[in-house]
Amino acid sequence: MTHDPMIELRATFFAECEELIEGLHDALQRLQDDCTDPETVNTVFRAVHSIKGNAGAFGLQELVDFAHGFESAMEEVRAGRVPITPESVRLFISAADRLQDLVALAQTGAPLAVAPDLVGVAPAVGLPSPEDEIDFTPTPLALDLAEDDTRADPPIWLIRFAPAEGLYRSGNESLWILRGLSALGPMTTRCILPDDLPPPTPDNAETPLLEWEVRLQGDVTREDIAQVFDFVADVCRLDVTQTDAPLAWQPGPDVAAEPDAAKPTPATSPPGDVSPTVRVDLDRIDRLMNQVGELVINQAMLAQSITEAGLSQHASITSGLDSFMMLTRDIQESVMLIRAQPVKSLFQRMARIAREASANSGKQIRFRTEGDATEIDKTVLERLSDPLTHMVRNAVSHGIEPAAQRRAAGKPAEGSITLSASHRAGRVLIEIADDGAGIDRQKVRVAAIQRGLIAPDAQLCDAEIDNLLFSPGFSTAAQVSSLSGRGVGMDVVRSALSLLGGRIAIASSPGAGTRFSISLPLTLAVLDGMVVSAGGQTLVVPLSAIIETAMLLPERVHQLGSGRAVMMIRQDCVPLFDLGEKLGFPPRRETGAAGIVILIAQEDGRRAALIVDRIMEQRQVVIKGLSEIHGRIPGVAAATILGDGQIALILDPADLVGPAVPPFPLLKAAG
Repeated sequence: MTHDPMIELRATFFAECEELIEGLHDALQRLQDDCTDPETVNTVFRAVHSIKGNAGAFGLQELVDFAHGFESAMEEVRAGRVPITPESVRLFISAADRLQDLVALAQTGAPLAVAPDLVGVAPAVGLPSPEDEIDFTPTPLALDLAEDDTRADPPIWLIRFAPAEGLYRSGNESLWILRGLSALGPMTTRCILPDDLPPPTPDNAETPLLEWEVRLQGDVTREDIAQVFDFVADVCRLDVTQTDAPLAWQPGPDVAAEPDAAKPTPATSPPGDVSPTVRVDLDRIDRLMNQVGELVINQAMLAQSITEAGLSQHASITSGLDSFMMLTRDIQESVMLIRAQPVKSLFQRMARIAREASANSGKQIRFRTEGDATEIDKTVLERLSDPLTHMVRNAVSHGIEPAAQRRAAGKPAEGSITLSASHRAGRVLIEIADDGAGIDRQKVRVAAIQRGLIAPDAQLCDAEIDNLLFSPGFSTAAQVSSLSGRGVGMDVVRSALSLLGGRIAIASSPGAGTRFSISLPLTLAVLDGMVVSAGGQTLVVPLSAIIETAMLLPERVHQLGSGRAVMMIRQDCVPLFDLGEKLGFPPRRETGAAGIVILIAQEDGRRAALIVDRIMEQRQVVIKGLSEIHGRIPGVAAATILGDGQIALILDPADLVGPAVPPFPLLKAAG
């Protein structure tokens, strides 16, 4: 198969576009918070400008046209002719969303559904409402440019570009780079031939022999020009300086006549403290992760074989095995770090979902994010998109009240939704909080009775009423809309999160708002676990959920009536139940027999005690997902293969215990 370097270059271009658009949204968010920072405006301008320049090299004309209009509008802002206001920032955010759509369409090759125009930048005088449509194309914008006639001509830049060894072999081409420069403004180009130019042959086809001199006129910076050469910065010589020479080249000794005036200044390179990066296909990382998982299993099997052979007493073997274990763990942690991705890109997608939902509902929403640098396994990150989308739309549709209702309640007309992420107890905690009216529990109760989910005389606490929201098909919406009312939402969220080993909890106060908390594992690949025996079965309890272990002594167990038992641990009364019994295994312990207790903690701070027969070892285990044909098994997160080849279930203790503290199953050994 013939290798096509253009395919790799396009892939690199679109990967860079993702980073630029991410930075663009970041800058616009900062601009929304602080309208007076000129550097933030420059950041927006440079991001759009870079996308335009690189898109031009690939002939993506629709993308170039739209980006040019966006860039021109930002130039008016930079020049102070268009003020930064909340309305104009919202329009710029809409433009950034549209730019992202155009990049996605260009990547897939799909045709544009509509022309690349949308609500644009408003005139400097008399800003129209966001609904007024202004063509966002490279034609002159509807801006008051009366001062244009008095502005000085843009500067002329002299650019000397000499390809070095390796530029052509890496799939780059001078023509594409020159096309990228042409997107910055009018330019003229000269090719410099060496005196001893050899005839072209197959042997020197990739040997750089030609150099280029370019005169470019435009209101751009040296950094803007250097960005065009980002792909080839390490395989070329680049000199950029301003010149007083005319744009057009003159015949004869014109070039020699500008000797010192055009003495080159090195183009600005990225800061030296920025770590170099490399883009790797995710499939390669997945294969590496699977191989590391097999290495972990083989290491466990080797340790088991050494123990069974009675060789564990030999110091050299023990030392070598310990070193092997440490090396295996280091490799596994390194690969996990490679797979870890910040939630920032996902949160930015949710910000757009919130904006679209706000526009559809007619509500005023301010969407904030916190902890978007929190890292999580990329697989988990990708599968979080759908449940978070449901929850953000739910917060807009059901959480935030209409502006008139908020004013009547003494609240600002603009509602607030906050999406946050943090690490806690070896897991990732993602929260979506709003300052809306809170859950109308009476309304939820009535809807549940109408759907036959609960009996009319059922006595439910607030937590039990809140959990009705996760019932399949449940909805309190009076009518179907584009956001809600079809009975599809929170049950889908819980199902999707359970497949990720995650849990969701609700906290709501009438009139003050609602907070949904999602707890997720850091990775779906490997975890540290405690191998235990309960009911004659070997099980794994995640180490991150365990606080401590203790002996089960009869005098520390107390009954709280029929079917309830608790245990005193450090002067604290903790609900207690038998792990094997809870999982439905045949009882193996006799009444009154002693056992071992594992104290676990839940995300909300509540604790519970699990009774096991024996603690076998602490071990790093590879997570193996259960087949979908098994469905959801309460309390079971996944499975693993132990060192002796035995398959063991990995438990989700918090799910096993459930959200409620007593009642718990009666411990038969308690007497």
